[in-house]
Amino acid sequence: MSITLSGDLQGAIYGALTGDAALVALVGVEIYDAPLPSGGALPLGEHVTLGEEMVKPFGSATSSGGVHDFDIVVHSTANGFAAAKVVASAVSDVLVDANLNISGGHLVSLRFLKAKAKRGVAPELRRIEMRFRAVVEDI
Repeated sequence: MSITLSGDLQGAIYGALTGDAALVALVGVEIYDAPLPSGGALPLGEHVTLGEEMVKPFGSATSSGGVHDFDIVVHSTANGFAAAKVVASAVSDVLVDANLNISGGHLVSLRFLKAKAKRGVAPELRRIEMRFRAVVEDI
């Protein structure tokens, strides 16, 4: 039942990001696990959103769980990539090899897979999409 732990994993990721002093120093409270309201203005500077997730089950005779590939997106209203890359680095520092508590599961590993930096259209001038992989074992 690998999808069963998806909500707990997302909550643990969100908690780790919002609880990290270095990341909060960069973006304040601008960390979202839901889309910003449509028609609303983007926060000035940088903000972070939890993005899409894909879950694949795994199992053996002795264990089962899921491989969760998920996106974290850094958005920026700045003209260059520098500020967004500082925030992306802070996000990666929080998540890679994190020791997250997941109710009903055990986090086996959490690693960075890839990132793509993009130019956008005003007001979101820069965007960095990062993909991470969490392997969670059912307990």
